[in-house]
Amino acid sequence: MRAHVVCAHPEPRSYNAHLAATARGALERRGWSVTLSDLYAMGFDPCERAAHYPERADPARFDAQAEQRHASQAGQLPADVAAEIARLDQADLLVLQYPMWWHLPPAMLKGWFDRVLAYGEVYTSRKRFEHGRFAGKRAMLSVTVGTSEATYAHDGRSGDVDLLLWPVHFTLAYVGYTVLEPFIAYGVEAGLRYSGPATVEARLRGTGERLAATLAKVEDVPAIPFNTMAHWGEDGRIIPEAPVYSPFIRRKRRLSLE
Repeated sequence: MRAHVVCAHPEPRSYNAHLAATARGALERRGWSVTLSDLYAMGFDPCERAAHYPERADPARFDAQAEQRHASQAGQLPADVAAEIARLDQADLLVLQYPMWWHLPPAMLKGWFDRVLAYGEVYTSRKRFEHGRFAGKRAMLSVTVGTSEATYAHDGRSGDVDLLLWPVHFTLAYVGYTVLEPFIAYGVEAGLRYSGPATVEARLRGTGERLAATLAKVEDVPAIPFNTMAHWGEDGRIIPEAPVYSPFIRRKRRLSLE
């Protein structure tokens, strides 16, 4: 089995970097072959731009999707993008390791999505969801957040973590992945600020051990359900008989005036 770990944190001695190494070690102990992309250390450029495409479809106006498709068809995707796609193709499991910043992934990881999930090469209107390039592969988020688990509950002040992570989960499902329930390291910032060094070290060590134990039995991690292409009508809206899995894709309730 093969896995690819993507780490998006600018500090090589960060807790996120530690968790990325922990994930790699846990899987390698199982006999897996693991690759790791430390995006900041690699100097990965997260900004999609015309300069990435010297052989342009339209030199006069930069259309990101059009240029991605043109480069895909010509076999001329940027080298850093092509290398990441190759790692994803080889991996049975993708692990994304990152901190939650302002309720979102760091811009570096968003840019990785923008560039690596290239139109034409990775997805098209016919190549998505259950027909996606990465169908049959699994993906899991490993995320650190600043405050406690309670604050990320459905009624917590930080917002429902399942809803906050949904756009990233949906992106992965869109390109075919079976998306596993996320691993979340809660209270990292709060612990560093308000607990003694020994307490923090013990708690963070315990979180790392929990991640390693999760990946030791990654086959048992439940998958998050998503709708398939068959669940939408020709107008792009969910059909009446389809299941509903998320507040982001749902049927609107009609209020009774009686």
